[in-house]
Amino acid sequence: MEYQALAKDILGHVGGKENIISLVHCATRLRFKLKENQKADAEGLKKNPGVIMVVESGGQFQVVIGNHVNDVWKAVRAEAGLYDDTPVAADENGDKSHLLGRLIDVVSGIFTPFIGILAASGILKGLLALAVVCGWLSPDSGTYKIWFAASDALFFFFPLVLGYTAGKKFGGNPFITMVIGGALTHPMMIQAFEASQQAGAVADAFLGIPVTWFNYSASVIPIILAAWVSCWLEKKSGKLLPSSMKNFFSPLICLAVTVPLTFLVIGPVATWLSQLLANGYQVIYVLAPWLAGAAMGALWQVCVIFGLHWGLVPLMINNLAVLGHDSMLPMLLPAVMGQVGAALGVFLRTRDARLKMLAGSSVTAGIFGITEPAVYGVNLPLRRPFIFGCVAGSIGGAIVGLSQAYVYSFGFANIFTIAQMIPPGGIDASLWGGIIGTVVALMLSCVLTLVAGMPGRAVETTPVTVTTGEDEVLSPMSGTVLALSQVPDATFASGLLGHGAAIIPSDNHVFAPFAGEVASLFQTKHAIGLLSDSGIEVLIHVGIDTVKLDGKHFTAHVNVGDKVKPGDLLLEFDRQAILDAGYDLATPIIISNSDSYTEVITVAASAVNAGSPLLTVSHQ
Repeated sequence: MEYQALAKDILGHVGGKENIISLVHCATRLRFKLKENQKADAEGLKKNPGVIMVVESGGQFQVVIGNHVNDVWKAVRAEAGLYDDTPVAADENGDKSHLLGRLIDVVSGIFTPFIGILAASGILKGLLALAVVCGWLSPDSGTYKIWFAASDALFFFFPLVLGYTAGKKFGGNPFITMVIGGALTHPMMIQAFEASQQAGAVADAFLGIPVTWFNYSASVIPIILAAWVSCWLEKKSGKLLPSSMKNFFSPLICLAVTVPLTFLVIGPVATWLSQLLANGYQVIYVLAPWLAGAAMGALWQVCVIFGLHWGLVPLMINNLAVLGHDSMLPMLLPAVMGQVGAALGVFLRTRDARLKMLAGSSVTAGIFGITEPAVYGVNLPLRRPFIFGCVAGSIGGAIVGLSQAYVYSFGFANIFTIAQMIPPGGIDASLWGGIIGTVVALMLSCVLTLVAGMPGRAVETTPVTVTTGEDEVLSPMSGTVLALSQVPDATFASGLLGHGAAIIPSDNHVFAPFAGEVASLFQTKHAIGLLSDSGIEVLIHVGIDTVKLDGKHFTAHVNVGDKVKPGDLLLEFDRQAILDAGYDLATPIIISNSDSYTEVITVAASAVNAGSPLLTVSHQ
């Protein structure tokens, strides 16, 4: 229920349930495939405060939500009545998107369902490597073996997992394609491969046709191609078989035909293609590793914006399967940290309360590899920070490429990637090069943003016209006055968002503290930003962590852009209900642009009434 309102709005702006062909999500985005894209209202959806950005790319209508995307995805599915056994609209006009868009749609549809466990497995592998290098664990210990099994299971049995998700993506029975993946990793098939390696020649045949054995564990391309063939065969056989025979004979035909076909043709061809891709990439990388790093560091986040990065994910996994290591992922780490550094620079420089909170949370998410909040919410709207992030990412990527750093397990570029770069033989210069390139990108983008990332403060609220004198800010509510340092929230108490005071309210109303206008109103109605006619920016935040109430117990009486006079009713809230829910009602009243004034003074009183003086701001 927490995201029901957001889910309704999203559903309405994508054209309703009847316009949805498929809906999946990745780390931060809802990915819709729509029957008719023209029915979707991207501009209208962007106005929702719960939506960071809307991107139409790769044949998908992508709604960037943030770290809580899984909860929003569930809410949208529940609101639309979409469950695993509920059919969605058919694409009556067929998929007319270009080849690249269709490829990205297929890749993202296959990999996104298990993206979280994929990243977790890679991180655990990296942490195990770090534990071995530091002498904390021995590879012969039972502890190591159990954790290694946990980290390696997904990669070893990749064909099973990919078989299931590819089967769903291609519109077939995912359990049939998962069984095909199981056949590829069956112990008997692995034993046959090992025996053929020892014999040095083909020793088996299927119906008289020689079989070339390969080890398909951890492979990617063979099972995806095999799943497509199986789903095509399933649809064709389903049309020809009587309904009484379809449930049994259709899977029988798929298994009996596709599995041998995979070992005889699809597997060898796909393996050859995998090796060709890996070796081809390696040739390019060896020729100019620094140039490859510079290009990847500069362009990766641009690819992320348009959803094109999914086209590179199979190549990274394929490098690991064929070569045993991958050089592409380390070069992406500076690209990620470049945007993190730029968001950090915005956080350190701005005094706009809402932007500072957004930038701070974006830095935290970005460190763990989720850059969409930083890119869409902070850097891209400001333009220069995004450019500085790309420039710093390019320089850092060139350093990483020059050092020839590799990862030895798959994951997504984040702080844990450093552990994944530890070579099997122990720490060497390549790891240090990867760390240096990453730190350079982070620090350089942060410094550039601090120095020149926000020209003229144009992206912030209207600048203050500085004159000599003092201005008063009236108390927006009645209650007990607290020093800001006493607020049980480090962000407010530290003064990072600006100077001011706090009030523990004694009633249920928030009134305008001066003449001005409503600059911002949080969707959850727990906080409001005001701009006075003289240029004072005030943030009123009712309670601590009350954003989690998702608007419950709050009522807004104004909208963004409304003009207000001192004493006008802004918000109402149910004081007792909020306290009963376990929330602290200490309400910070902050001068967001405190750095524009010489001093912010709080009234010398332990209690105030609404409309009486609370703060005095002094300017020269």
